[in-house]
Amino acid sequence: MSDTTLRPFTVEFPEKELEELRSRIQATRWPDRETVGDTSQGVRLDTIQKLARHWASGYDWRRVEARLNSYPQFITEIDGLDIHFMHVRSRHEDALPLIVTHGWPGSVIEQLKIIGPLTDPTAYGAPASDAFHLVIPSMAGYGFSGHPTTTGWGPDRMARAWTELMRRLGYQYFAAQGGDWGAVVTDLMGVQAPPELLGIHTNMAGATPPDVERAAIAGSPAPAGLTEEEQRAYERLVYSYRHVAYAYEMGDRPQTLTGFADSPVALAAWMIDHDPASHEMIARSIDGAPEGLSPDDVLDNVTLFWLTNTALSAARLYWENKFLFFAAKGVTVPAAISVFPDEMSLPPRSWVEQAYPKLIHYNRVGKGGHFAAWEQPELFTDEVRTGLRSLR
Repeated sequence: MSDTTLRPFTVEFPEKELEELRSRIQATRWPDRETVGDTSQGVRLDTIQKLARHWASGYDWRRVEARLNSYPQFITEIDGLDIHFMHVRSRHEDALPLIVTHGWPGSVIEQLKIIGPLTDPTAYGAPASDAFHLVIPSMAGYGFSGHPTTTGWGPDRMARAWTELMRRLGYQYFAAQGGDWGAVVTDLMGVQAPPELLGIHTNMAGATPPDVERAAIAGSPAPAGLTEEEQRAYERLVYSYRHVAYAYEMGDRPQTLTGFADSPVALAAWMIDHDPASHEMIARSIDGAPEGLSPDDVLDNVTLFWLTNTALSAARLYWENKFLFFAAKGVTVPAAISVFPDEMSLPPRSWVEQAYPKLIHYNRVGKGGHFAAWEQPELFTDEVRTGLRSLR
């Protein structure tokens, strides 16, 4: 019989592990400099060397541990696997329960900036009626959750596990939110449609007609009959699929990436080069420009991957996945959709209305990209509040 106990959890890594991390960074054997003056060959040598110097000498992981430990954290076994989660209840008793799921290369660190505004809106100038009780899990194989030792932990299984988690916490109704893999998990919760699920919000909508997405993956000419706006959306998809080599490798041969368990700098470079817009934004930040993500933001997340040794266990989610990333999946519950301009997919309302027949909110946000909660927490928070308000 499964153990349903909720075990309190505290983050605390031994100092010797941090010393080893710094030692490995300092011992990095660097490659030749790129032969171009831009990022067309990947993360530039100057960029990763600047980040590594800060990581080895000026970065403070204990600051992150303290921030994580300032919130209630737990581990519970679901379907044979330990699942880590943060559970932050609002002081406003009528708050709406919301489970928020991160993506790759992410972790619960992505959501740290939105916890205060969503759980305690009155402290941020919003009414108490906008309050949420937050549940923020680490996906299977990510962060402090268990590493699957057998196959089968795809996004659909995580969707079922999240419903079990919310039930275990005593919530008779709740909403769900996600971006990146979290968006896929959240969509699949909307497909499974448990009776407690009031609705969902996603900042990476699964709205592309499947035949259109398959054509984009292949880099084929656009299917006939697209409107001008749909044509632009198709071109963004083609561009995105052309620049996600990491996803193809992790989807095909994740275990080959053994070097990421051995070299922290290799891991950091791999995680930075996610999509062109995010990569450029992070590179500007490392060069000193004020951006949505700071070098410390980036290192907080990479360090968590390193210390938990989850580079490969997280990568295997791509191998497990059987769904098209951006395609419509058959969501039947009420859905709120936010489209950030630098996202990898920019679905027009025409596609979104078909994919989410119970659409309750659609908005094209003015600024932000793939890591919306992490990069633009104020805009993201406003979208979640507005998008899910009708479910209260």
